[in-house]
Amino acid sequence: MRYFYIMGGTLLFFATLGFALKNNVPVTLTYYLGLEWHAPLILVMLLAFCAGAFVGIMACLPRIVRQRRRLLALRRALRDSQSGQDE
Repeated sequence: MRYFYIMGGTLLFFATLGFALKNNVPVTLTYYLGLEWHAPLILVMLLAFCAGAFVGIMACLPRIVRQRRRLLALRRALRDSQSGQDE
């Protein structure tokens, strides 16, 4: 199974590398007030992907923190109830 993951990761890496090499055409991003940014297409796509992943993680973070606090409280309550039964 480990070799399957290694082969899959290698295949994904080479597919991404080929995609990056084929999409190195410069693009222009135009902002407000006449500001422009010239960069390769793959860089713009990578930055957009990273920004989206960051926003998604930040959106999930409050729920994850709340669940971890609840889990900690439940474990503490279970430990206290088990120590109370032993006495």
